[in-house]
Amino acid sequence: MAAVNAAAPSAVLHYVFDPLCGWCYAAAPLVQAARQVPGLAIALHDGGMLAGPNRIAITPRWRDHVVPHDRRIAQLTGQPFGEAYFEGLLRDPTAVMDSEPPTTAILAAQALGQRGLDMAHRIQQAHYVQGRRVADTAVLQDLAAELGLDAEAFRAAFAQWQGAPTQAHFAESRQWLARAGGQGFPTLALEQPGAPLQTLDIGPWLGQPEAWKTVLRQHLEAGRAAIAPAGSALACGPDGCAI
Repeated sequence: MAAVNAAAPSAVLHYVFDPLCGWCYAAAPLVQAARQVPGLAIALHDGGMLAGPNRIAITPRWRDHVVPHDRRIAQLTGQPFGEAYFEGLLRDPTAVMDSEPPTTAILAAQALGQRGLDMAHRIQQAHYVQGRRVADTAVLQDLAAELGLDAEAFRAAFAQWQGAPTQAHFAESRQWLARAGGQGFPTLALEQPGAPLQTLDIGPWLGQPEAWKTVLRQHLEAGRAAIAPAGSALACGPDGCAI
């Protein structure tokens, strides 16, 4: 997917995620904070965690599996989870967890003025806070309208990205996951000119978006120093910059 906030970036933060991944929701404030770092673009790579044969219907077993993680995420990060999610969606055996339709919506929104990340965050809020069925096309169309996207343009873009193009995006995203050496979602990796791809550990910064912005700025400063003319100085060692 094309980079978000790509106006003259000096670096790209590659974000391998899934809109139905709880720990990606945990990382959402960090991704939002990254958007505020000058010179940094964000490239979205949705890996299709629950797509195709991995799509599932809500069951008591699934609820028992995810609720402890969700409670932990809320405690660690302050991310909100709604009663409509816990007591509505997660108790509805007719609800389907399918990453493909929301990913298609994200790709469509990205094609319409680079709004992919906005759509990704809106889908997460709709799912985890409002308990909405984000695998339903009608719900996704409503979310696009809430973002101010033109209804006809969104429907056309959604149709263009539906099916094989979305599945090709999944395959490309899995390649990025492997390239970054990631073990799952979310994985974030920083690409800077003249430097190898650097996978970033976000665990220590969950719930600390301002500190995370500082970390990203320091990584960018270190990268610029590495390719700066002789005589430039930056207080960073070979293992990175001290916080």
